[in-house]
Amino acid sequence: MTAYPATIGAPVEHELVIKKSRFIAHVSPVASPDEADAVVARVKKQFWDARHNCSAQVTGTRGDRARSSDDGEPSGTAGIPMLEVLRRRELTDVVAVVTRYFGGVKLGAGGLVRAYSSAVSEALDAAVMLDRMPLSQAIIAVPHSDAGRFDNLLRDWITAHAASLGETRYAADAEFEVWVPASALTMLEADVAAWSSGAWRAVASGVSRVVDVPR
Repeated sequence: MTAYPATIGAPVEHELVIKKSRFIAHVSPVASPDEADAVVARVKKQFWDARHNCSAQVTGTRGDRARSSDDGEPSGTAGIPMLEVLRRRELTDVVAVVTRYFGGVKLGAGGLVRAYSSAVSEALDAAVMLDRMPLSQAIIAVPHSDAGRFDNLLRDWITAHAASLGETRYAADAEFEVWVPASALTMLEADVAAWSSGAWRAVASGVSRVVDVPR
């Protein structure tokens, strides 16, 4: 399976205080550099009275676009260390903004690097991580009378097999959309047949895409 950088499921905010300076980390999932820039602008507007709003972002399916800003801190003491945390965690489509309210005590270059890195790292520790995986689509049609039981079985199955439940459509039958690692398609087909004594089938559509799957 091709490895992709992971991402996060929802925004996280985390604060730490170091020698009276407040460091407030805001980490958010984004879909593009423009969206990341919008998050940075929003944080700057919200915390307009802060001394610094430093930022780092990584975007793109492969994490091939990156930017950072020290926002007035000494060069290399904020944005780049924050970016290195995102890189070390192997993340993409994420923006981190760390707001600093200066407490009157200088931290020195090394202290700033540690503070900004720690703020982002601790925020990420609290984030919901999503692994990005290339998955294949399967469609399973089930009679409405069996949809509730099948939904429970399927949710247990996807949790155990790094799969993802897509849209469920209700027409003549309940049609479940499942995104599955290609290596697990045969197992899904066998399990669906076993659950229904051969009455239901998991049909691979041939469509694949990169899907975010909770860890």
